[in-house]
Amino acid sequence: MNKKANHDIALLFSTRIIRLFCYGFLSVVLALYLAEIGLTEGQIGLLFTSTLAGDAAISLWLTTSADRFGRKRTLLFGALLMMGAGLAFVLTRNVPFLMIAAIIGVISPSGNEIGPFLSVEQAGLTQLVPDKKRTQVFAWYNLVGSFATATGALSGGWLSQTLQNNGWTVLESYRTVLTGYAAGGLLLILLFLNLTKAIEVIKNSETKKSVLGLHRSQKVVIKLSALFALDAFAGGLIVQSMIAYWFHVRFGVDAGILGSIFFGANILAGVSALLAVRIAAKIGLVNTMVFTHIPSNILLMLVPLMPTLTLAIGLLLLRFSISQMDVPTRQSYTMAVVAPDERSAASGVTAIARSIGASISPLLTGFMFGIPALISAPLFLSGGLKIIYDLLLFREFRTVKPPEEKVQLTPNNRPFP
Repeated sequence: MNKKANHDIALLFSTRIIRLFCYGFLSVVLALYLAEIGLTEGQIGLLFTSTLAGDAAISLWLTTSADRFGRKRTLLFGALLMMGAGLAFVLTRNVPFLMIAAIIGVISPSGNEIGPFLSVEQAGLTQLVPDKKRTQVFAWYNLVGSFATATGALSGGWLSQTLQNNGWTVLESYRTVLTGYAAGGLLLILLFLNLTKAIEVIKNSETKKSVLGLHRSQKVVIKLSALFALDAFAGGLIVQSMIAYWFHVRFGVDAGILGSIFFGANILAGVSALLAVRIAAKIGLVNTMVFTHIPSNILLMLVPLMPTLTLAIGLLLLRFSISQMDVPTRQSYTMAVVAPDERSAASGVTAIARSIGASISPLLTGFMFGIPALISAPLFLSGGLKIIYDLLLFREFRTVKPPEEKVQLTPNNRPFP
């Protein structure tokens, strides 16, 4: 790799760290902040649904045109939306205005990626590294993101708790966290300005008929998108803010302890992503995605059955220790089975499918949280649906191999079904 490639890789890792820190920083207190300014559980769920739905629409537009419009420009625009959303949440308590800011802006209720960043950054990274290094680079990319989310969750929870212990009101402490989130968006803008043309797609004179930026890979992307939407719907039932709220209601846990819980959870998730590289090298990307994901979801379904806080935290942390092995493998697989000039679009379309799937479920979780008898139902439902996703993914893609796993091309084993 040349100096430009190394420069851009370092920048993309840096922006990933800053962005995921901000997402984790905000996620622990976001639902608590909204409750503090007077929103009901149902309104919080609706707001989170609006956030994810708006993200789906904005990100679809940005990612499917990123390879033509410019990857650097797309990343800069996304950072501007992130900064704007953070400022809007700080400056108003008006629910309709918050809804508008949630729909248009980039704000993460889950602590996970949101907006066009992931799709465009992964397309750029895939262009900068060889096939054999792709999964490894994605694993490290996810590892630093998980560590950043963990540190952000720890910092956001304990910052608000420390400010409250020193005489600040609960509302003021949460607003400080939101201000930090907006500042993170500004820092991203400054870093993205330094990216080079090495991340941009290589243009050619051949004109291809495309839909949403896809041409040769439409069928495989449609299949992946449908499956990823199911997985994301299940994941949206238990976004990090909602799990934090569940622990708060079920066991009376305060913001500082919640931050510590999710610090540990995200550290374990990051390590699990790195371990996935070795497993994938032995059994393949699809097998790694499926056979590590099923046990993690069984553990998720056991969490609400635990009678004590200690046991519930223990199972949650155990679940997180294997829960993210499917993430770098899924991302690497998607980039591997599409053409180079479709990577931003393919990543974007599959990400949007995930956003659409996830956008519906927080509303359902908010409804169930409002009924004491159903407060643990989202965890059971999420785990069950994720297991169904795993089985369907294995059935559809076990014979579709990425280039590094392919020994010989056959009619039934093609990179672009």
